[in-house]
Amino acid sequence: MPDSSDAAPIPDDESPSLSASDAAISRRNLPEPAVGRLSLYYRELYRLRDAGTHSINSRELGKLVNVSPAVVRRDLSALGTIGRRGVGYTVELLIEAIGGVLGSGHQWQVILVGVGSLGDALLRYRGFERLGFRLVSALDANPDRIGTSIGGVRVRDASELAQVLSDFSPDLAILAVPAEKAGEVAGELVAGGITGILNFAPTTLRLSSAIAVVNVDLASELQRLAFSVQQRK
Repeated sequence: MPDSSDAAPIPDDESPSLSASDAAISRRNLPEPAVGRLSLYYRELYRLRDAGTHSINSRELGKLVNVSPAVVRRDLSALGTIGRRGVGYTVELLIEAIGGVLGSGHQWQVILVGVGSLGDALLRYRGFERLGFRLVSALDANPDRIGTSIGGVRVRDASELAQVLSDFSPDLAILAVPAEKAGEVAGELVAGGITGILNFAPTTLRLSSAIAVVNVDLASELQRLAFSVQQRK
């Protein structure tokens, strides 16, 4: 996700982490591309912290996610979190500030609908918990899947969706069902109180504007990648 900016460099001066109200204001002011970059910064900062790194500058952080130092400074200044000139950013403070804006400080309850090959891989992925996402239940219509435990999560019958929504009151749902089932299942999720859906079904969901939806079409992403490869020839 390369980017560039003509904005003047923003001085690196350190400030305290954001309050909850400041974080809410920052979320409203952030453009969508910046949100995507913040998520990448967050991932790399966790890796740096785990490796024992305590500080980083905009050039180093930009290099890790393939953006310019000016873009890094612009994105982080939108949070109200700036580093120290000549020193850079404190890794721990950046993790806390970015996490606050992205909502990672909140423990999100998540359910998965559709435990095929993709759903199976998602249940086994260990990176969700550290970012504040807890997979509390999974559902599928395949009798061979129902009753099994994958990644520590028991797979329940898809017909129990309403009961699962009542039992766990999840905030978010991951949808990994066939395209022809996606709209129907999404409607049930919304009726059960879900306010955000990560949709892996190869179709675009059309829901109320009150529901946050992120559509992830892996085939389309491969097409974009193939196009980028051809552009470089």
